[in-house]
Amino acid sequence: MTGQTELKWWQRGVVYQIYPRSFKDTTGNGVGDLQGIIEKLDYLEHLGIDAIWLSPFYPSPMADFGYDVADYCDVEPLFGDLATFDRLAAAVHARGMKIIVDWVPNHTSDQHKWFIESRSSRDNPKRDWYIWRDPKPDGSLPNNWGSFFGGPAWTFDPQTGQYYMHQFVKEQPELNWRNPEVKAAMLDTLRFWMRRGVDGFRMDVIGLILKDAALRDNPINPHAPANLPENDLFSRLIQVYNMDQDEVHEVVREIRATLDEFPERCGIGELWGPLDRWVKYYGEHGEGLHLPFNFRLMDGMGFNRMTWDAQALRGVVDALEAALPDFAWPNYVLGNHDRMRMVTRFGGEAQARVAAMLLLTLRGTPTLYYGDEIGIPDVPVPPEKIQDPQGVNLGAERSRDVCRTPMQWDASPNAGFCPPDAEPWLPLTADYTARNVAVMSQDATSILTLYHQLLAMRQETPALLGGSYKPLDEGVPTDCYVYLREDGATRYLVALNFAAEARQVRLPELGRGQIMLSTHLDR
Repeated sequence: MTGQTELKWWQRGVVYQIYPRSFKDTTGNGVGDLQGIIEKLDYLEHLGIDAIWLSPFYPSPMADFGYDVADYCDVEPLFGDLATFDRLAAAVHARGMKIIVDWVPNHTSDQHKWFIESRSSRDNPKRDWYIWRDPKPDGSLPNNWGSFFGGPAWTFDPQTGQYYMHQFVKEQPELNWRNPEVKAAMLDTLRFWMRRGVDGFRMDVIGLILKDAALRDNPINPHAPANLPENDLFSRLIQVYNMDQDEVHEVVREIRATLDEFPERCGIGELWGPLDRWVKYYGEHGEGLHLPFNFRLMDGMGFNRMTWDAQALRGVVDALEAALPDFAWPNYVLGNHDRMRMVTRFGGEAQARVAAMLLLTLRGTPTLYYGDEIGIPDVPVPPEKIQDPQGVNLGAERSRDVCRTPMQWDASPNAGFCPPDAEPWLPLTADYTARNVAVMSQDATSILTLYHQLLAMRQETPALLGGSYKPLDEGVPTDCYVYLREDGATRYLVALNFAAEARQVRLPELGRGQIMLSTHLDR
């Protein structure tokens, strides 16, 4: 158990992910921007958010909506400029909040000056900054790896007669982190943003940055679904040699040492994989990432959609608690820009309310995804309007556009996201005139009010911030998940009902209690 006074900001705080394209448009082009985030900081402060995390806002050709970075040390003009970013950071800090930015270390844009140099000739000094390989003697690809977004992980460059690697779209060539110059240049980009006041980084696909030195073929996956799209080479393989190499932990330690050059900075890593591999990213003694991102409440123990089941979700939490070393701090997330919206995944707003109470009362740092607090579901996007490369290449059902739709602020045309005469870059929910911040903040029983009260109670309750976690069994129906959060003499019971009907939980040994909050705010 950690005392409340000993907790760092990234342990006490609640993180709120903002997808800048979709938060607030102040220029009338239908795309959100940094000034829009500045204008909505009062809302986030009132809601009870402690830190905002911004998805990429760097200069980019937008082949993968900003994850194809053309310059790590500037702002895409679509979103503003460095002066706007500086105003945003100052405004965040003035409210006692923190700012976390996305850092994309695995790949750049093919328009980045480094790659332009690298592909110019085989003897260019930056040739080895990326991963280039000759074709096999028979002219075929260097290995069998597939791209997350469909097709092979290699593209041939006719000018120099070699293939370059990209595990995403071909416009995202992968950096060679085995080159010390690459490592030094990328660590300097961290320092650039920390000098501008950035408090932490969410590190995109951090486990991919080192590949097997020999680039061996990945084994065929005998359990791959039979109905995969023809070009989904990635899912047909077991991802052994293209990610999570043992040597990556040495690089993670160097990244952490760079963060530690500045006081109180936080490193969060996007990671998947078995629990015993995932937990290693904390480091042997806490010298790794502060928070390896934990997706298990969304994905279970693998890449599968988590079912709405009390014992399954409890099993995920209990396994994590058992696996964590004493120095490691847990964290949980239920939604992000790559996954089905929480309301859709779990089956409706009633379930989303229970999920919110779970996320905000577990031990550890929670991350919220913008719009979840007003119950935005996945929004259907017509096939001809799909923009996400994953949906374009692998089929509409794989599109992530559905979970990236604009934030809904009020009942005006375009929900106050952009001016009435503009067209938002993605559609809104059909019920946006009712499902928006202005309307729901006036409703004493709305899901937004529930989030507001949960966040306030969490911040005021030492047992919910640094207290212990203990699941209960006796007297608890199997379709309920019940646990205690304790700090000293104070004790809070969290009883979550996953059934469609009311359930009774009998815990006579705990004595009488007082209901502090109910999911429908009616008790």
